[in-house]
Amino acid sequence: MIISTIEVQIPEAEDVSVTKDTLQVELSDGRTLSVPLAWYPRLVHASQEERNNWELIGEGQGIRWPDLDEDLSVEGLIAGRPSRESQRSFKRWLEAKLAGRSVLLSDLTAAEREGDAGK
Repeated sequence: MIISTIEVQIPEAEDVSVTKDTLQVELSDGRTLSVPLAWYPRLVHASQEERNNWELIGEGQGIRWPDLDEDLSVEGLIAGRPSRESQRSFKRWLEAKLAGRSVLLSDLTAAEREGDAGK
């Protein structure tokens, strides 16, 4: 039996736009990805100003929203993976945001970040 492998090249993100219900990413190979904003609760609960404050990271391998402490990979977007943040972590972040405080993922325990992700 012959097994062959295929090397997959992940294109880089070149541009990002966020509407009230969609995240669109322009890729270096000419494709445009469009995914539901509902997959990323931090973006859903962000102001348009916060959504527009993004930066490419890893030479376009990912997108970061510094005001929201949110990072997404192009590979994850292509694979159709929604946020894996736990409900507890998101709740803590949202409560802090509504109170005008900042909570970074690095401030949370591993259990808060991932522990109840399946709920």
